[in-house]
Amino acid sequence: MQLLGRTSLTQGSPPRVRSRSVTALYDRYPQLRATLPLVSLGVSETPVERWTIDGATLLAKRDDLSAPALGGNKVRALELLLAGVSTDGRVLTVGPTGSTHALAVAHYARQLGVEAEVITWPQETNAVALATARHLATRAAVTPAHSTVDAYLRAALRRRDHTVRWIPAGGSSPRGALGHASAALELVRQLGAEGRPMPAFIVVPLGSGGTVAGLLLGLAIAGARTRVVAVRVVPGVVGNRWHVRRLAARSRALLVRLAGEAVPRVNPDRLVIALDAYGGAYGRSTGAGRAAAAALLATGGPPLDDTYSAKAFGHALALARGAPDDSVLFWLTFDGRWLADGDDSIALLPR
Repeated sequence: MQLLGRTSLTQGSPPRVRSRSVTALYDRYPQLRATLPLVSLGVSETPVERWTIDGATLLAKRDDLSAPALGGNKVRALELLLAGVSTDGRVLTVGPTGSTHALAVAHYARQLGVEAEVITWPQETNAVALATARHLATRAAVTPAHSTVDAYLRAALRRRDHTVRWIPAGGSSPRGALGHASAALELVRQLGAEGRPMPAFIVVPLGSGGTVAGLLLGLAIAGARTRVVAVRVVPGVVGNRWHVRRLAARSRALLVRLAGEAVPRVNPDRLVIALDAYGGAYGRSTGAGRAAAAALLATGGPPLDDTYSAKAFGHALALARGAPDDSVLFWLTFDGRWLADGDDSIALLPR
């Protein structure tokens, strides 16, 4: 196995670069500077790398490096969802026991001087999920619920308090998805600057759907013909074509209103739902996911989690084996840097 391209494909530039997450969207729609507020959480342009594993070559968008302390895809949405939050109130979200989204909300709320509340429901656990739950408990007021329905009912009661800022599960809302639309435009700009074509496929985990919907919208804005392969890691009632298309359409409608101009529609043919990696339960590891994650780690690549990124990477690797080089791009949404020391502590987070 050989891992290639450990830095950005942009030659001569450092792997940690230049622009904040929404810059690409603001550049395309200048009116957003007045209508779409954000709070800077340190998000910057993330590198694109080329990986070769077991004879398969694919690209990787390193969104695990989206922020200096705790990266991953969730921070892009939170720059928009936490904008204008008051230190006199609280931030509220929901998620499964080992939700990395909830951990990101708790961390960045604390960074902004705001207390966070999280209502959780049970999930099938794995090592990363258990470690995430332990850290979440030290950074937020966590209330366990009996089920997903129970969690949302409890959240509905808490949201009656107008000092509570509600962040939906996974950060998946029309506003949050615009952060991922900007990320898609960022990728188009990166590859275009190198004179490189867009990949035929972008492979990304499908959970609550915000990242997938945003990527579809951003690619439509750019006129890219790339197809988004959404690898379902949640039950079908949550991760499905109807939900993603509806969220993408609502995000587009919001953008039309905020930008004050026409926005291209998402082509539904650009969305592919991959069903073969789920494994039967949210958080349940699979042999294919574990093997793919181990192969990447053995070559010096970043760690993956069993819930999301390992399953998606396993699918991406299988797809790349039968495709031309650079036609498949894996979108890495999980930041595993806090696992690098062999402990389950997030070394870069303030204590």
